[in-house]
Amino acid sequence: MKLLVGLGNPGLRFAHTRHNAGFDAVDLIAARERWAWSAHRAKAQIASGLIGAEKVILAKPQTYMNDSGLAVAELVRFYKLELADLLVLCDDMDLPLGRVRLRATGSAGGQHGMESIISRLSANTFARVRIGIGRPLHGRGANIDFLLTAPRGDERIELDRAIERAADAALCWVSEGAEAAMNRYNA
Repeated sequence: MKLLVGLGNPGLRFAHTRHNAGFDAVDLIAARERWAWSAHRAKAQIASGLIGAEKVILAKPQTYMNDSGLAVAELVRFYKLELADLLVLCDDMDLPLGRVRLRATGSAGGQHGMESIISRLSANTFARVRIGIGRPLHGRGANIDFLLTAPRGDERIELDRAIERAADAALCWVSEGAEAAMNRYNA
């Protein structure tokens, strides 16, 4: 069994913002697989099904981003998962817009949702797909507004392409493993 968690903030106000790139990626996987977001468990929306012979659970924590670890830790415990069976998809301001990077382990890299997950799990030994959203033009003081707005025009097109690549990388991770997914999607 594999657990794919997309990070974001719940509610229509945050839909399709840069900070919700993880939500958008798991939404895309659910749409491709025709899985419905029908269940709520451990402070998260859940969709599930099979990819090949592998049972896959998609989750969108319904806590706010900075408390994502509450939901993820509960899900890992509930499903009795090893951390090797967890993949987290999230936005990353340190990656250029449109870049996708999969890692088998690593630090939070300043992403507060990842910090929360690492803290609650007391470990960073789980895979993650980072979706590059770039940085605001006007420095760190503009970060919050940048994260919580939806990109427009060419930026929206580039972010949507990255979200598609992130979904593809996640599905490759499920079916072929981390090394194959990293080789294919960390271009």
